[in-house]
Amino acid sequence: MLRPMKKEYGQHFLADRNILDVIGRLAELGPEDVVLEIGPGGGVLTRYLAEHVRGVHAIEIDRGLEPGLSDLPANVDLVFGDALQVELPRDATKLVANLPYNVATPLVVESLDGLPNVELWCVMVQREVAERFFARPGTKDYGAVSVLVQLAAQRTGFHAVSRTVFRPPPNVDSALVAFRRTELPANFGRAKEIVTAAFGHRRKTLPNSVAQTGLASREQAAEALAAIGRPAEIRAEALAPAEFVALAGALR
Repeated sequence: MLRPMKKEYGQHFLADRNILDVIGRLAELGPEDVVLEIGPGGGVLTRYLAEHVRGVHAIEIDRGLEPGLSDLPANVDLVFGDALQVELPRDATKLVANLPYNVATPLVVESLDGLPNVELWCVMVQREVAERFFARPGTKDYGAVSVLVQLAAQRTGFHAVSRTVFRPPPNVDSALVAFRRTELPANFGRAKEIVTAAFGHRRKTLPNSVAQTGLASREQAAEALAAIGRPAEIRAEALAPAEFVALAGALR
């Protein structure tokens, strides 16, 4: 039996096995896959994954869950630690997880270029986060994570998830979202810096936001915007993902 969740870890454990087949379908699991799972909790999804893939790397921050994970299948490599701090396995081909709410966004963002062998993500996150990943420019949900995910991947699936599949039930709606890697822009690292800076102060114009971080002066940012056909008064949420790549090129 699982002990009560720890709020500081954003834990909501899967309790309904019916959702597993939905995850398996969206994740397109195959016998040669090596899956990275972050936050195995009680191991419900971990054991399911182990039955369908070659290997599973499971990373769990909460040592209090160790007794319930002591009998995992032999093809599961379990590591206890903070997924934002430990070295993530470079051989993972898919990231499939019920992500802890408080680290879901940074984990996904860092995996885009940090885990180049991951070809497909299938993650359970808050519904508003799932919608933010593929939000369109000019909408309230569009932000830095939208740009970065869309520069790296295309959405392949979306499935709303009832609160009743978790224990304890969260106070927010959740969703499964799946996306497949596309080719990263050659200057993705620089574009990532520009995107992060541009959305750092949403109420400011883009040149002012970039200048505040020290990546470029306001004048340089305005000139780069002019070079891609955009006015200096524009805000970050008006630019499409590809325009940030062009902007990063113009700011070199």
